[in-house]
Amino acid sequence: MSELPSIAFAGIGLMGLRMCRRLLAAGYPLTVWNRSPEKCAPLTEAGARQARSPADLCDAADIVLLCLADTAVVREVVFGAGGIIEGARAGQLLVDHSSLEPAATRSMATELEARSGMRWVDAPVSGGTAGAEAGSLAIMAGGLREDVERVRPVLAHLGQRLTHMGDVGAGQVTKACNQMIVACNALVIAEVVALAERSGVDASLIAPALAGGFADSKPLQILAPQMANSEFEPVKWHVRTLLKDLDTAVQLSREEGSTTPMTGLASQLMRLHGSQGHLDHDPSTLVDMYRKRGQ
Repeated sequence: MSELPSIAFAGIGLMGLRMCRRLLAAGYPLTVWNRSPEKCAPLTEAGARQARSPADLCDAADIVLLCLADTAVVREVVFGAGGIIEGARAGQLLVDHSSLEPAATRSMATELEARSGMRWVDAPVSGGTAGAEAGSLAIMAGGLREDVERVRPVLAHLGQRLTHMGDVGAGQVTKACNQMIVACNALVIAEVVALAERSGVDASLIAPALAGGFADSKPLQILAPQMANSEFEPVKWHVRTLLKDLDTAVQLSREEGSTTPMTGLASQLMRLHGSQGHLDHDPSTLVDMYRKRGQ
């Protein structure tokens, strides 16, 4: 049996913690780092090594995985003081599960390889914390085919599907498309639940009533019951994450000369909801925006 590659992981948040637990359970030697070091405790207790800095992640790692908040954070972790660039070397791969701007991803990948020889695979994910927990994420990857195939056995422990979408940046374009669908879906589900309530219909029956029909979707089955029952905790994802990804999609559409009016409206509605104190809340809270307008 061949020796498992050594893995490093930066970003121990809602998704990263669950992904790392699966890698440890699969037997991978794992080194972890997070800006708030205490978040690594559950993983170090389970056998992971904690790095002192992002650069330290590269000491013994064959593959470095990232799952960070946004483009600015990824740039800082990779190229900032004590960043990955200071420890990176040829033959290593950086696999970024974050949701970033495609153009910035291409630029950073080019710089990282030019300065260190380390290559980049953008591999954003979809499926939320439940998917991370179960290892059933959908993973969309951009990069050289040989690099994607090299990480496929590792990512098989995290996702049910890994699709090579094209060159570096293609994974991020695909994730933007994914988030356009998810966010617009979440907003219309909130409208539906609020309308059903105002009309005297038991909104908790919407999801089972529509199951299997053309209106059915995972967001409907997850969000509609939470919205109908005002079950907003525990937070499984954040309004600010969806807003950031919608802004990325709108920016991408401008760069490519594409028309995305639904996504533009969705970004403004999401921004309005976030401005009312909901940025760190679950998107199921979107229903309250429509409830208030119906009162």
